[in-house]
Amino acid sequence: MSDQPEEHTSPDTIETNTPNESEKSDLRTLLKDIGFIIVFYFIFTVFAWSAFHIPSGSMEPTLEVGDRIFVSKFAYGYSRYSVPFDPEALPEAHVVSSVPERGDVVVFTLPYLDDTDFIKRLVGLPGDTVQMTRGRLYINGEMVPRKFARDVHYTSYLGHDIIAKEYIETLPGGVEHRIYERSDASTYDNTGKFVVPAGHYFMMGDNRDGSGDSRVKGYGAMGYIAHKYLVGRADVTTFSLYDCDQGKEVTCPLGIPFGRFFNIVE
Repeated sequence: MSDQPEEHTSPDTIETNTPNESEKSDLRTLLKDIGFIIVFYFIFTVFAWSAFHIPSGSMEPTLEVGDRIFVSKFAYGYSRYSVPFDPEALPEAHVVSSVPERGDVVVFTLPYLDDTDFIKRLVGLPGDTVQMTRGRLYINGEMVPRKFARDVHYTSYLGHDIIAKEYIETLPGGVEHRIYERSDASTYDNTGKFVVPAGHYFMMGDNRDGSGDSRVKGYGAMGYIAHKYLVGRADVTTFSLYDCDQGKEVTCPLGIPFGRFFNIVE
Protein backbone atom coordinates (compact mmCIF):
# COMPACT_ATOMS: atom_id res chain seq x y z
CA MET A 1 0.00 0.00 0.00
CA SER A 2 1.41 3.34 -0.96
CA ASP A 3 1.75 6.11 1.53
CA GLN A 4 1.02 8.71 -1.22
CA PRO A 5 -2.36 10.36 -1.03
CA GLU A 6 -4.82 9.25 -3.62
CA GLU A 7 -4.89 11.69 -6.57
CA HIS A 8 -8.27 13.00 -7.49
CA THR A 9 -8.95 14.57 -10.89
CA SER A 10 -11.73 17.05 -11.35
CA PRO A 11 -13.70 17.26 -14.53
CA ASP A 12 -13.16 20.17 -16.94
CA THR A 13 -15.46 23.04 -16.21
CA ILE A 14 -17.08 25.51 -18.68
CA GLU A 15 -17.88 29.01 -17.55
CA THR A 16 -21.39 29.84 -18.51
CA ASN A 17 -23.05 33.23 -18.80
CA THR A 18 -26.47 34.02 -17.59
CA PRO A 19 -28.96 35.15 -20.26
CA ASN A 20 -28.54 38.81 -19.21
CA GLU A 21 -24.74 38.64 -19.47
CA SER A 22 -24.98 37.02 -22.91
CA GLU A 23 -27.37 39.70 -24.14
CA LYS A 24 -25.07 42.45 -22.84
CA SER A 25 -22.12 40.86 -24.62
CA ASP A 26 -24.07 40.66 -27.88
CA LEU A 27 -25.14 44.29 -27.50
CA ARG A 28 -21.54 45.43 -26.92
CA THR A 29 -20.42 43.55 -30.03
CA LEU A 30 -23.22 45.09 -32.08
CA LEU A 31 -22.37 48.61 -30.86
CA LYS A 32 -18.70 48.07 -31.69
CA ASP A 33 -19.64 46.91 -35.20
CA ILE A 34 -21.91 49.93 -35.70
CA GLY A 35 -19.19 52.26 -34.42
CA PHE A 36 -16.67 50.72 -36.84
CA ILE A 37 -19.08 51.14 -39.75
CA ILE A 38 -19.72 54.80 -38.84
CA VAL A 39 -15.99 55.56 -38.57
CA PHE A 40 -15.25 53.74 -41.85
CA TYR A 41 -18.10 55.55 -43.63
CA PHE A 42 -16.89 58.92 -42.32
CA ILE A 43 -13.30 58.30 -43.42
CA PHE A 44 -14.39 56.95 -46.81
CA THR A 45 -16.78 59.79 -47.60
CA VAL A 46 -14.45 62.54 -46.37
CA PHE A 47 -11.12 61.34 -47.76
CA ALA A 48 -11.99 59.03 -50.67
CA TRP A 49 -15.32 59.08 -52.50
CA SER A 50 -18.76 60.31 -51.63
CA ALA A 51 -22.05 59.29 -53.21
CA PHE A 52 -24.36 61.84 -54.81
CA HIS A 53 -27.50 61.58 -56.90
CA ILE A 54 -28.52 63.64 -59.93
CA PRO A 55 -31.83 65.46 -59.29
CA SER A 56 -32.12 67.60 -62.44
CA GLY A 57 -31.45 67.50 -66.17
CA SER A 58 -28.79 70.24 -66.35
CA MET A 59 -26.00 67.75 -67.15
CA GLU A 60 -27.88 65.70 -69.77
CA PRO A 61 -26.79 63.73 -71.72
CA THR A 62 -23.63 63.11 -69.66
CA LEU A 63 -25.61 62.50 -66.47
CA GLU A 64 -29.28 61.59 -66.35
CA VAL A 65 -31.82 62.30 -63.63
CA GLY A 66 -31.69 59.39 -61.20
CA ASP A 67 -28.01 58.56 -61.73
CA ARG A 68 -26.01 57.78 -58.60
CA ILE A 69 -22.39 58.83 -58.83
CA PHE A 70 -19.13 58.52 -56.91
CA VAL A 71 -17.31 61.81 -56.45
CA SER A 72 -13.56 61.80 -55.80
CA LYS A 73 -12.77 63.91 -52.75
CA PHE A 74 -9.00 63.62 -53.08
CA ALA A 75 -9.07 65.05 -56.63
CA TYR A 76 -8.99 68.66 -55.36
CA GLY A 77 -8.03 68.31 -51.69
CA TYR A 78 -10.09 68.73 -48.55
CA SER A 79 -11.98 71.57 -46.89
CA ARG A 80 -15.01 72.02 -44.66
CA TYR A 81 -17.18 71.33 -47.72
CA SER A 82 -15.62 67.86 -48.04
CA VAL A 83 -17.13 66.93 -44.68
CA PRO A 84 -20.83 66.05 -44.28
CA PHE A 85 -22.94 68.98 -43.04
CA ASP A 86 -20.16 71.54 -43.79
CA PRO A 87 -19.10 72.13 -40.15
CA GLU A 88 -18.31 75.82 -39.65
CA ALA A 89 -15.49 75.01 -37.21
CA LEU A 90 -13.36 73.71 -40.10
CA PRO A 91 -11.49 76.09 -42.44
CA GLU A 92 -12.82 76.83 -45.93
CA ALA A 93 -9.35 76.68 -47.49
CA HIS A 94 -8.40 73.32 -48.99
CA VAL A 95 -5.73 71.11 -47.44
CA VAL A 96 -3.53 69.18 -49.89
CA SER A 97 -5.17 71.28 -52.58
CA SER A 98 -5.04 70.33 -56.26
CA VAL A 99 -6.11 72.39 -59.26
CA PRO A 100 -9.01 71.06 -61.36
CA GLU A 101 -8.65 70.65 -65.10
CA ARG A 102 -10.76 72.08 -67.87
CA GLY A 103 -13.47 69.61 -68.76
CA ASP A 104 -13.80 68.09 -65.27
CA VAL A 105 -17.34 67.40 -64.08
CA VAL A 106 -17.27 69.07 -60.67
CA VAL A 107 -19.44 68.92 -57.55
CA PHE A 108 -19.40 72.08 -55.46
CA THR A 109 -21.33 73.60 -52.57
CA LEU A 110 -22.55 77.20 -52.57
CA PRO A 111 -23.20 78.68 -49.10
CA TYR A 112 -24.80 81.75 -50.69
CA LEU A 113 -27.40 79.51 -52.36
CA ASP A 114 -28.64 77.72 -49.23
CA ASP A 115 -25.60 75.41 -49.03
CA THR A 116 -26.89 73.58 -52.10
CA ASP A 117 -24.70 71.04 -53.89
CA PHE A 118 -24.37 71.51 -57.67
CA ILE A 119 -22.72 69.56 -60.46
CA LYS A 120 -21.47 71.24 -63.64
CA ARG A 121 -18.64 71.02 -66.15
CA LEU A 122 -15.63 73.28 -65.72
CA VAL A 123 -15.12 75.19 -68.98
CA GLY A 124 -13.30 78.34 -67.84
CA LEU A 125 -10.09 78.55 -65.79
CA PRO A 126 -8.80 81.62 -63.90
CA GLY A 127 -7.92 84.38 -66.36
CA ASP A 128 -9.98 82.92 -69.22
CA THR A 129 -12.46 84.95 -71.21
CA VAL A 130 -15.72 83.04 -71.81
CA GLN A 131 -18.59 84.09 -74.05
CA MET A 132 -21.65 82.59 -75.75
CA THR A 133 -22.51 83.95 -79.20
CA ARG A 134 -25.44 82.53 -81.19
CA GLY A 135 -25.25 79.30 -79.22
CA ARG A 136 -21.52 78.79 -79.70
CA LEU A 137 -19.05 78.75 -76.85
CA TYR A 138 -15.97 80.97 -77.17
CA ILE A 139 -12.98 80.62 -74.85
CA ASN A 140 -10.25 83.26 -75.06
CA GLY A 141 -11.71 84.51 -78.32
CA GLU A 142 -11.64 81.11 -80.04
CA MET A 143 -14.82 79.26 -80.99
CA VAL A 144 -14.96 75.85 -79.31
CA PRO A 145 -15.48 73.24 -82.04
CA ARG A 146 -18.52 70.99 -81.94
CA LYS A 147 -19.58 68.17 -84.22
CA PHE A 148 -23.20 67.17 -84.85
CA ALA A 149 -23.96 63.70 -83.50
CA ARG A 150 -27.72 63.19 -83.86
CA ASP A 151 -31.19 64.57 -83.31
CA VAL A 152 -32.84 63.54 -80.05
CA HIS A 153 -36.52 63.48 -79.13
CA TYR A 154 -37.45 62.45 -75.61
CA THR A 155 -39.70 63.16 -72.63
CA SER A 156 -37.92 65.06 -69.87
CA TYR A 157 -38.06 64.04 -66.21
CA LEU A 158 -40.63 66.86 -65.79
CA GLY A 159 -42.82 65.34 -68.50
CA HIS A 160 -41.96 67.88 -71.20
CA ASP A 161 -41.56 66.90 -74.84
CA ILE A 162 -37.97 67.80 -75.82
CA ILE A 163 -36.47 68.02 -79.30
CA ALA A 164 -32.77 68.82 -79.35
CA LYS A 165 -29.54 68.27 -81.21
CA GLU A 166 -26.68 66.35 -79.66
CA TYR A 167 -23.16 67.57 -80.38
CA ILE A 168 -19.67 66.40 -79.49
CA GLU A 169 -17.84 69.45 -78.15
CA THR A 170 -14.04 69.60 -77.87
CA LEU A 171 -12.71 71.95 -75.22
CA PRO A 172 -9.22 73.52 -75.34
CA GLY A 173 -6.88 70.83 -74.15
CA GLY A 174 -8.73 68.08 -75.99
CA VAL A 175 -11.53 66.99 -73.64
CA GLU A 176 -14.49 65.76 -75.72
CA HIS A 177 -17.97 65.58 -74.24
CA ARG A 178 -21.57 65.54 -75.37
CA ILE A 179 -23.95 68.49 -75.13
CA TYR A 180 -27.63 69.11 -75.90
CA GLU A 181 -28.78 72.23 -77.75
CA ARG A 182 -32.48 72.84 -78.34
CA SER A 183 -31.75 76.12 -80.08
CA ASP A 184 -28.85 78.48 -80.71
CA ALA A 185 -31.04 81.44 -79.78
CA SER A 186 -32.13 80.57 -76.23
CA THR A 187 -31.86 82.73 -73.12
CA TYR A 188 -28.16 82.20 -72.41
CA ASP A 189 -26.97 81.58 -75.98
CA ASN A 190 -25.84 85.19 -76.31
CA THR A 191 -23.87 86.73 -73.45
CA GLY A 192 -21.30 89.38 -72.78
CA LYS A 193 -17.68 88.45 -72.11
CA PHE A 194 -16.94 86.84 -68.76
CA VAL A 195 -13.41 87.21 -67.41
CA VAL A 196 -12.82 84.50 -64.81
CA PRO A 197 -11.21 85.94 -61.64
CA ALA A 198 -8.19 84.43 -59.93
CA GLY A 199 -9.11 81.48 -57.72
CA HIS A 200 -12.45 80.98 -59.51
CA TYR A 201 -13.89 78.83 -62.30
CA PHE A 202 -16.59 79.15 -64.94
CA MET A 203 -19.07 76.27 -64.86
CA MET A 204 -21.66 75.21 -67.44
CA GLY A 205 -24.18 72.42 -67.77
CA ASP A 206 -23.96 70.07 -70.75
CA ASN A 207 -27.68 70.63 -71.33
CA ARG A 208 -26.97 74.13 -72.57
CA ASP A 209 -30.56 75.34 -72.75
CA GLY A 210 -31.60 73.65 -69.50
CA SER A 211 -28.93 74.76 -67.06
CA GLY A 212 -28.60 77.67 -64.66
CA ASP A 213 -24.84 78.10 -64.33
CA SER A 214 -22.03 80.67 -64.41
CA ARG A 215 -23.66 82.37 -67.40
CA VAL A 216 -26.32 83.71 -65.02
CA LYS A 217 -25.37 86.99 -63.33
CA GLY A 218 -26.95 88.99 -60.55
CA TYR A 219 -28.42 88.45 -57.11
CA GLY A 220 -29.17 84.81 -56.32
CA ALA A 221 -27.20 83.60 -59.35
CA MET A 222 -24.42 81.03 -59.39
CA GLY A 223 -21.74 83.23 -60.91
CA TYR A 224 -18.07 82.28 -60.83
CA ILE A 225 -17.24 79.38 -58.51
CA ALA A 226 -14.51 79.94 -55.92
CA HIS A 227 -11.97 77.15 -55.51
CA LYS A 228 -12.80 76.87 -51.80
CA TYR A 229 -16.31 75.64 -52.65
CA LEU A 230 -15.15 72.62 -54.66
CA VAL A 231 -16.19 69.26 -53.18
CA GLY A 232 -14.81 66.80 -55.72
CA ARG A 233 -14.74 65.40 -59.25
CA ALA A 234 -17.49 63.13 -60.57
CA ASP A 235 -15.75 59.91 -61.64
CA VAL A 236 -18.29 57.13 -62.22
CA THR A 237 -21.97 56.30 -62.11
CA THR A 238 -22.65 53.43 -59.73
CA PHE A 239 -26.28 52.66 -60.47
CA SER A 240 -29.29 54.63 -61.61
CA LEU A 241 -32.99 55.14 -61.02
CA TYR A 242 -33.33 56.64 -64.49
CA ASP A 243 -36.89 56.55 -65.86
CA CYS A 244 -36.73 54.24 -68.87
CA ASP A 245 -39.96 55.75 -70.25
CA GLN A 246 -38.14 58.94 -71.33
CA GLY A 247 -37.38 57.38 -74.69
CA LYS A 248 -33.62 57.84 -74.87
CA GLU A 249 -31.29 55.16 -76.18
CA VAL A 250 -30.55 53.67 -72.76
CA THR A 251 -30.29 49.91 -72.31
CA CYS A 252 -33.28 49.09 -70.08
CA PRO A 253 -34.07 45.35 -69.99
CA LEU A 254 -37.15 44.72 -67.82
CA GLY A 255 -37.33 48.45 -67.13
CA ILE A 256 -33.98 48.50 -65.30
CA PRO A 257 -31.52 51.09 -66.70
CA PHE A 258 -28.46 48.85 -66.76
CA GLY A 259 -27.08 51.10 -69.49
CA ARG A 260 -26.54 53.78 -66.81
CA PHE A 261 -24.66 51.47 -64.41
CA PHE A 262 -20.89 51.83 -63.85
CA ASN A 263 -20.18 54.38 -66.57
CA ILE A 264 -17.06 56.55 -66.45
CA VAL A 265 -18.10 60.22 -66.30
CA GLU A 266 -16.51 61.99 -69.27
